[in-house]
Amino acid sequence: MENATINCPIKLTEGAVSELTRIMNEQNIAKDHGLRVGVKGGGCSGFSYILGFDTPKPTDQVYELNGLKIFMEKSHGLYLIGMEIDFVNGLNNRGFMFNNPNATETCGCGTSFNA
Repeated sequence: MENATINCPIKLTEGAVSELTRIMNEQNIAKDHGLRVGVKGGGCSGFSYILGFDTPKPTDQVYELNGLKIFMEKSHGLYLIGMEIDFVNGLNNRGFMFNNPNATETCGCGTSFNA
């Protein structure tokens, strides 16, 4: 596993950090786990986001962001650089939102994109 000496390519809002910390504490996520952020093929627009707690893989870049360990496959950085993850808790919408400047189009649900 390679530790990154460069800045994390994504940003987490205060709301996202708060919600992720709450989930980690509530679900007793082990200390060796971190937040996996990535993409996978699929979804209505071509790619879907990956967001969940996981252990590091040998091919990961590892970052520290707002007190959270972030794991990201090196090749995913191309699609995610500059992305902001937010957590919304409103009347019409509740969940993690992805603001990705690399997305040329997104689906209505906001969890799939094309780059």
